[in-house]
Amino acid sequence: MKPILLLVFLSFCVSKGFAQFPSSPTQLNFETYFRGKPDKNSPFVALTVFTWKYSYNIKMFGNQLVATFEHENKIEKQLSWVKLDRLTNPELKARVLHHEQGHVNISFIMIKEADRVLSSRTYSKKNYKAEIGMLAASVSEYFNTMQQNYDEETEHGSNYRMQQRWDNIIQQKMGEVTASKN
Repeated sequence: MKPILLLVFLSFCVSKGFAQFPSSPTQLNFETYFRGKPDKNSPFVALTVFTWKYSYNIKMFGNQLVATFEHENKIEKQLSWVKLDRLTNPELKARVLHHEQGHVNISFIMIKEADRVLSSRTYSKKNYKAEIGMLAASVSEYFNTMQQNYDEETEHGSNYRMQQRWDNIIQQKMGEVTASKN
């Protein structure tokens, strides 16, 4: 039940870009999104792996640099896994899936927040690549820490009271980012 967020930096993706910005997080199910081979040595019963990719387009208007961003948040199905043999009853299976959905929801919040943060900045003509890269890395680090805190505080979903607390935190943050312009 440990997420991995792989941050892929892309500069000047001038191709067709990514799919349209999602309006809601992916809804997990074990059959579709957990196709990887489970790690027998891991104490966890599930692992969700994400990648966040972003691209940007730069336009110059006189002395002003305007950056527009596109984001992709993808669940890596072949790297994500679940030990279904350890989920002995439907209630336990549902709790694990619910906890993993929390990771997906946090990653959804991340791309919304990343777009808000990256798009609201003014970048210099001379150093915009480095500035964007550093800002994206700080957003990624913040949300990696949030994912780790989620696992630690909920004890990977086994602490029901803390899971409920985090469910409320995630729901509140989801409301905040979906109320924004994205």
